[in-house]
Amino acid sequence: MAETPQGALAGVRVLDLTRILAGPLCTMMLGDMGADVIKVEPPGSGDDTRSWGPPFAAGESAYYLGVNRNKRSITLNMAVKSGQEVLAGLIRKADVLVENFKVGTLEKWGFDNEWLKANAPRVVRCSITGYGSVGPKAGLPGYDFILQAESGLMGITGEPDGTPMKYGVAIVDICTGMLACNSVLAALNARHSTGRGQHVEVSLFDSGLAMLANVAANHLVSGKNAGRFGNGHPNIVPYTAYPTRDDMIAVAVGNDGQFAKFSAVLGHAEWVSDARFTRNPDRVMNRDALDALIKTELQRESAEAWIEQLMAAGIPCGRINNVAQALAAPHAIAREMVTTVEHPTAGTVKMLGIPFRFSDTPASIRRAPPLLGQHTEAVLREELGFSDTRIAELRAEKVI
Repeated sequence: MAETPQGALAGVRVLDLTRILAGPLCTMMLGDMGADVIKVEPPGSGDDTRSWGPPFAAGESAYYLGVNRNKRSITLNMAVKSGQEVLAGLIRKADVLVENFKVGTLEKWGFDNEWLKANAPRVVRCSITGYGSVGPKAGLPGYDFILQAESGLMGITGEPDGTPMKYGVAIVDICTGMLACNSVLAALNARHSTGRGQHVEVSLFDSGLAMLANVAANHLVSGKNAGRFGNGHPNIVPYTAYPTRDDMIAVAVGNDGQFAKFSAVLGHAEWVSDARFTRNPDRVMNRDALDALIKTELQRESAEAWIEQLMAAGIPCGRINNVAQALAAPHAIAREMVTTVEHPTAGTVKMLGIPFRFSDTPASIRRAPPLLGQHTEAVLREELGFSDTRIAELRAEKVI
C-alpha cells in the first residue's frame, strides 16, 4: 500500500462524520480516488458496524472492514464543548464534510450553514439522511430495509404470486452512498467557478424512488401499477432465469434480431413467425406461453452447453453464480476486484477491489481500514498543532 497519494482527489481533505454504510461507502470512494479521509468516531464504541458480526478478523467485523479503507480514525466526543472546539478546527482544515446525523444535530452543536459560510466558506457539506430535511417524514431516521419497503422496490421484487422481497444487500444505502459521492464531486467542481462550498443533501427516501427508474416511468406514463415478475423484465421478453438439465442460467434477449437467433439455437426458428412472439410487445403480452416453451427446450442440455451455444450466437447469457463463484471467477481476478490489504492486527485481509479506473490519476488502496482511534494523536498534532499536554488533557476528560 503506497503512502504517496497520486489519485484524482490528491490534496482533498475529507472529514467523515458518518457511520453504518451509505456515508462510509461515500467517503471510502473519495479515499480510493486519492482524498485524505479522517473518520471521526465516538470514543469507546466507534462506528456501529465495528460490532456487526460474525465474521470478524482479529476483532474487526468484515462489515466495517468492507467500507472503511483509505481512512484515518480519530475518536472524539462531539457532544461536549471541548470536543466541538476540536471539531471546529478539523472542519476549518477540510474541503469536504460528510455527515449522516439526524437532521439538526450539527446545527445544535453550532455548526449550521451560516457558521460554515463564516468560518469554512470553501467546505462542501454533504448531509446523508433518511428522509431529507423537508416533508412530513423529515428528521426521521432511515433504515435501508424500511426504505426498500416504502419506496416500492420490494413491491416489484419477488415472484408474481409470492411475497414482496428485499434485495440481498442494503441496496438503498449503497446507491445513496454512490449518489452522495457523485454530488460531492459535482460540488467540488462547482467550487472552481464559485470559489465557495455548498450544502449537498441526499436521502435514502429520494434514492429509493430514483432507483425505480424505468418501472416508475412505466407507471407515470400508463397509470398502471407495477407488478412483480420474479427474474423477468417488465418490458422485455425473454429476459429471465431458466432451468437447464443441471443448473440455472440467465438469458437476456434484448431485441427482435436476437430473438430470431435465440429461437434458431433452440431449434425453433418458426417462433419468429408466430404472431404471439414476432415482436417484443407481442412477447411481453404472451410471456407465460413463450417462457413455458423455452423452459421445455432448455432442459434438454446442460447449462454449460447452452451457454456455449448462445454466446456463439451473440445471445447475452450467463451462469447464475453464488457469491463464492462470482468472486473466484477468472474475470473478477483479472479485473483485480478481489485484493488484499495488510491490517495492523488482522494481518493480510481480503477485500473487494476498486470498481473504477483512471488512466492518469490511478485510484489506490493506501491504508487498511483503521483501528478505532488509531490516528487520534497524530491528527491532533499534525493537523491542529496540539501539544502532548493538551492531548493528555483531552484524553483525561474522555473527549478523545
